Amino acid sequence: MMPTDASREPRLWYLVPAAGVGSRMQADRPKQYLELSPGGCVLEATLATLKRALPEAGLCLVLGADDGYFTPSMVPWQDWLRADGGSERADSVLAGLDCLSRHAHDDDLVLVHDVARPCVREADIHALVATARRSADGAILAAPASDTMKRAAPAVDSRPHGDGGGDEERAPSIAHTESRVGLWHAFTPQAFPLGLLRRALREALGENPALITDEASALEACGRAPVLVAAARDNLKITHPEDLAMARLLLAAREALPDSPRTSA
Repeated sequence: MMPTDASREPRLWYLVPAAGVGSRMQADRPKQYLELSPGGCVLEATLATLKRALPEAGLCLVLGADDGYFTPSMVPWQDWLRADGGSERADSVLAGLDCLSRHAHDDDLVLVHDVARPCVREADIHALVATARRSADGAILAAPASDTMKRAAPAVDSRPHGDGGGDEERAPSIAHTESRVGLWHAFTPQAFPLGLLRRALREALGENPALITDEASALEACGRAPVLVAAARDNLKITHPEDLAMARLLLAAREALPDSPRTSA
């Protein structure tokens, strides 16, 4: 990794893991290549938004080594970096950080963003960068939980004896209601200094990889406390088939009403 130079302004980088297969979408291709708008897929829409928000930022795109759907024309950067993804998302992020370490400085700010979040707002990205630059522990986009949260009880077969039936999955029952006080939904991008995130993720994956569900959790495992930056709630992640339809509606509405208000409260 390039050494830190106090005389230079740390550069901004996007790191976009896009090596997943998106099996829950039940589609004929990975979800990042599903059509989101006429002539454009999810990956193209996400990268276009990121480029508009921070045109000066560099890009490291993490793809499957045998990705047969990707074409370079999908990327709105003239110069960018490509890394091969791993078996899990965290492995892909670490591969991207290793790639960046050969081109970037330890104190450069890296914004890790899910490729399946094309609806992130440019203003939220700007707010994230401003906060992360002031925080030694980085920052993430998030929103306070607003729904009532239920904890599911362990599954128990409550059918009468001899009721028959098969091995189909039983609907869970409620154990209790969780307090949502202090709970936030974590979004992306999540922004951290390159050197800090790379060390934290490598250490966390070596100790307890099951606990690493996003980049912030790796920092938490090292005793750090990233800042929560309140963001619009429509920064949805395309995971299930209905999410794709919702993303299409959201982006179409923004085209029709470009000054639509945020929904972060």
